[in-house]
Amino acid sequence: MLTKEVIGNIDEEQLEHQNREWVELDWDELNKRILRKKTDKGTDVAIALEEKEPLKVGDVLYQDEGLQVVIRTKKEKVYVIYPKSIVQMGKMAFELGNRHTPCLISSEEIVVRYDETLERLFEEVGVSYEQTERRFKQPFKYRGHKH
Repeated sequence: MLTKEVIGNIDEEQLEHQNREWVELDWDELNKRILRKKTDKGTDVAIALEEKEPLKVGDVLYQDEGLQVVIRTKKEKVYVIYPKSIVQMGKMAFELGNRHTPCLISSEEIVVRYDETLERLFEEVGVSYEQTERRFKQPFKYRGHKH
């Protein structure tokens, strides 16, 4: 199956379907315009997008009465950090930034990709954390830097 455009998005347009298959991508593959993948049920999908917009979680690549093919990201191993105070949040953000470790920050947690060397850092700062798996809806942003 070849797709050259995104038909819609299940999150934005509430597109329901009884036979939905998922194309799972690494979060960095969302920026690619040409890919060849299999769905979670084995359907071969070739993606050759003409638009320069990146793929988004929930994008519909194909749909007819019998099948809908949708994008989602793969589950990744991550650490979820739970700072108990603004001081812990500041220390953790400083340490992660000092290591150039990309992270996603919300009001309750910090999420970083799995890296076993971080556990010692978490212990030193004294934050609670857990190792788990998550699907990302947005890519981590890497910032260029010069010393």
